[in-house]
Amino acid sequence: MTEQTDLTDPIARTRRFHRAVTAEAGALDSSFLGRGRPLGPARVLNTIGNGRCDVADIRSYLGLDSGLMSRLLRGLEDEGLITTASAPNDARRRLASLTPKGAAEFDAYEALSDAQAAQILARCPCPDRLLAAMDIVATALGIERTEIVEIAPDDPRATACLGAYYTELAQRLATGYEVQLSADPEASAMMAPHGAFLVALSDGMPIGCVGLKGTDKGYAEVKRLWTAPSARGMGLARRLMDQLEIRARVLGIDRLRLDSNSALTEAIAMYRRLGWTEIERFNDDPYPDQFFEKIL
Repeated sequence: MTEQTDLTDPIARTRRFHRAVTAEAGALDSSFLGRGRPLGPARVLNTIGNGRCDVADIRSYLGLDSGLMSRLLRGLEDEGLITTASAPNDARRRLASLTPKGAAEFDAYEALSDAQAAQILARCPCPDRLLAAMDIVATALGIERTEIVEIAPDDPRATACLGAYYTELAQRLATGYEVQLSADPEASAMMAPHGAFLVALSDGMPIGCVGLKGTDKGYAEVKRLWTAPSARGMGLARRLMDQLEIRARVLGIDRLRLDSNSALTEAIAMYRRLGWTEIERFNDDPYPDQFFEKIL
C-alpha cells in the first residue's frame, strides 16, 4: 500500500475520506447492518419505506440503471418484503410498496442506523464540529440532486428554515432581531393564488427557503431568503431566486421588490448580480436599510 505522507494533498485527503465512509457505511458488507443482505437492496427498501413508490423515481433518486434496479426489486419481492404493481391510472408506471414483513424490516434498519449514527458521534469529542463537516459534505455531494419544492409556509420544513433564518438575523444584525417587530407577512400572502413559498430539500432535509408575498400594491415582495451555512457558495440561493421568479410569472406578477440589511453583504451582492435595482424605502419595517426592485 502506498503511504500518504502529504498532509496538504487534496486528492489524497479526498480518497482517504472515501475509504473511511465506504468502510463505516458497510458498502462492501454482504450483510449490511447484520440483516442478511448487502447495502444495495437495503437502500432500495429504505427509499420505499421513506415514501418513494414510483419505480422510475426510485431508480433516478438512487442513480441506478434499469437492469440493476430490476434485480434489486426482484430480490426484495422474492424475500416477501415488497410488492410491485402498475399504477391505477397509467399501466406504464410501476409502483412499489412495503409488505408488513418489509415494514418490519424497514423499522429494524432504522433502529440499527440510528444506533450506528449515535456511536459515530460518541467517538468525537466535538460532535458539533463533526456534524457541521458532515452537513457540508452531504450538501456538496448532493447539490445537483437538491429539490426545490413549493409548500405551505406553516409546513414543518418551512418553519424549520424560518427559525434558523430568524436566529441568524438576531446574531448578525447590530440591532438584533425579533420577528414580531418586523413587517412579517401573513402566511396566506405566501400561498397561491397570491404568492408562494419554496423550500430546498437535500435528501429530504430542508437547507434553504424563500417566500413570495403577494400584495395589492402593484408588486409582490421576495421574503425570507435563507440557505443553510453548509450550502453557501454552491449556487443554491440563486436557484431559489430563479425558481421564485418563474413562480411569480406563472401567477401573473411582473414587478418584484425586496428589502435587506447592509449587514447581509453576500445577499446584497447577489441581488445586484441578478439584476435587481436599488430603490427608495417602500415600507416601515425597522430592520432593513437596503431596498431593491426587479421588473420581470
